[in-house]
Amino acid sequence: MPHTAPACPQCGLENTYADGDNFVCPDCAFEWPKSEAGTLDEDAGSGTVKDANGNPLADGDSVILIKDLKVKGSSSVLKKGSKIKSIRLVDGADGHNVDCKTELGSMLLKSEFLKKA
Repeated sequence: MPHTAPACPQCGLENTYADGDNFVCPDCAFEWPKSEAGTLDEDAGSGTVKDANGNPLADGDSVILIKDLKVKGSSSVLKKGSKIKSIRLVDGADGHNVDCKTELGSMLLKSEFLKKA
């Protein structure tokens, strides 16, 4: 039987399964409604940047990290729950579509690890 559940919007892995009205990713424990699964694919090409909960983001918004993020090339970590103010949306490489200033300096982040504050 072919795999019909979409890849996880948070970690990108395809080891997901349907559980009632939700999809579940056993790798990162992220859950999202089945109704959002179709909208995630449709909105991917529309140019709208959305947070982990599907809320649209705009320049100047404040966001909160939903998980600890290791900083590439460093031993530093951006902690879950950190608030980032005045984001700027960009068309970055590898899905990094949010430019912001953190306590560790300027960085590009993926919107899937952020939620609107």
